[in-house]
Amino acid sequence: MRSMTGYGRCTVERDGRVLTVEAKSVNHRFLDIAFRMPRSFSFMEDDMRRQIGTVLKRGHVDVFVTYKNLREDSKQVEIDPALLAGYMKALDEAESKYGLKDDRSLTRVLGFRDILVVSEAEEDEDALRALMTEALGGALSENDRMREREGVSMKEDFLVRAANIAAIRERIAKRWPEIQEEYREKLTARLRELVGQNADEGRILTEAAIVADRSAIDEELVRLQSHLGQLHEMIQAAEPVGRKLDFLVQEMNREVNTIGSKTQDIAVTGAVVECKSEIEKLREQVQNVE
Repeated sequence: MRSMTGYGRCTVERDGRVLTVEAKSVNHRFLDIAFRMPRSFSFMEDDMRRQIGTVLKRGHVDVFVTYKNLREDSKQVEIDPALLAGYMKALDEAESKYGLKDDRSLTRVLGFRDILVVSEAEEDEDALRALMTEALGGALSENDRMREREGVSMKEDFLVRAANIAAIRERIAKRWPEIQEEYREKLTARLRELVGQNADEGRILTEAAIVADRSAIDEELVRLQSHLGQLHEMIQAAEPVGRKLDFLVQEMNREVNTIGSKTQDIAVTGAVVECKSEIEKLREQVQNVE
């Protein structure tokens, strides 16, 4: 079992290139990925999505990428020829019109504003791809370890909740035969009162049994026990089980609600409230299970 909440970071430096990837994940119904990285890395987005999908099956993932190119060939410096021509024309006019001394030199001219255009040199895509695969893999591994550690704590909590629900179920199951007998006695007495003392005893008992059977909770108790068994199997599974657990917890809640609606016994009603509280805590935990 893994949580959907995790964080991982990895920096890879090679041949003057430094790439850092951070992967932050939180709960989400599906796998949803958002990238925050330089536009020059967009050509790798599909590959990155596939790599992330091999580790994360569900959750919202924010991937942050920072990059530094410290190589000597990382920058490209060029002269803006149109701007230089404009400067030269303006200097010629100033010299001719105002008689100014022409002291222009290469160093002075290149110092004119915006004459030199500095840009990023074209990157080696294969080198970037190799860096990204390694850095993203490292970040995802760290993220996965964190999610696994949190998953262990969640699993322990699931086991505690499941044990509490099982204990409450046993209390209800133990009380149920007593409720049935009390219910039959009250119903039989009521029927005798309505039809008189000369009514057929066998018929009265049969009718009382039929009515009592309609309020039986044996099936719900059996299904709840079965759901608890499935819960134990799921939390031991190696594959992601978040969606299955979500459905299972809903079914558990349904069975407990039915038990509560079928009996007005104070002891059972109190047990149902306790059980629903434990199931609600399970439901909250399930929302962050991958």
